[in-house]
Amino acid sequence: MSKAVEVKQLSVSYDGKKIVKNVSFSFNNGKLIGIIGPNGAGKSTLLKALLELIPKDCGTITFHGQRFKSMQKHIAYVPQRNNIDWDFPISVQHTVLLGTFPHLGLFRRPKKAEKELAYQCLKQVGMENYRQSQIGELSGGQQQRVFLARALAQQADLFFLDEPFVGIDASSERVIIRILKQLRKEGKTVFVVHHDLSKVEDYFDELILLNKTLIQSGPVETVFQPKYLTKTYDQQFPFFQQLGAGT
Repeated sequence: MSKAVEVKQLSVSYDGKKIVKNVSFSFNNGKLIGIIGPNGAGKSTLLKALLELIPKDCGTITFHGQRFKSMQKHIAYVPQRNNIDWDFPISVQHTVLLGTFPHLGLFRRPKKAEKELAYQCLKQVGMENYRQSQIGELSGGQQQRVFLARALAQQADLFFLDEPFVGIDASSERVIIRILKQLRKEGKTVFVVHHDLSKVEDYFDELILLNKTLIQSGPVETVFQPKYLTKTYDQQFPFFQQLGAGT
């Protein structure tokens, strides 16, 4: 049985400078995977390279044994909020409807079934009462919920979220992580670029520790250890007893 995601010897450069170097990992279905590392470690670059949003230098990437183009309809991506044009005049409802487009095909418009799906996805994230609002009028947490609803409307098998918890309220974070855990329960595979180490053990099953190169990947209980985090962040972690991580 093929892995949900398998990456072999992936390297990515910007302006001739290596950002991601010779990274390899693989994960099975039904996992919630955190991508952890310091600022500038290449976490977002890794995510974008996996989804062919930026070119790679070398390496192979497969999803359920297939290349990205064959699986594109089954992959949903939620970018960082600071990469989105919030001034674009689009309503919450139409934003979520965009998630149905990959399965509609060319020249087909969303109909009753797609509109009902969009409504149910908004309801799932608690944003159904804002469906007529302009996306730019919402708070950061509300915007993030709407973009998660758009990903849900895509009915994907694999989800990739880049820093979804940055700049949002605690209530929105609880809603989002609850939905991500439900997706995992349904057998979906979810990757999340994340920075808050205090929540790692509660949020994730598996981890990728990255600092340009892969430091370690695998189950949280194996990877979330001081020796690996010290190597990842180039500093000691005396607070690990407080986090509850093992030694």
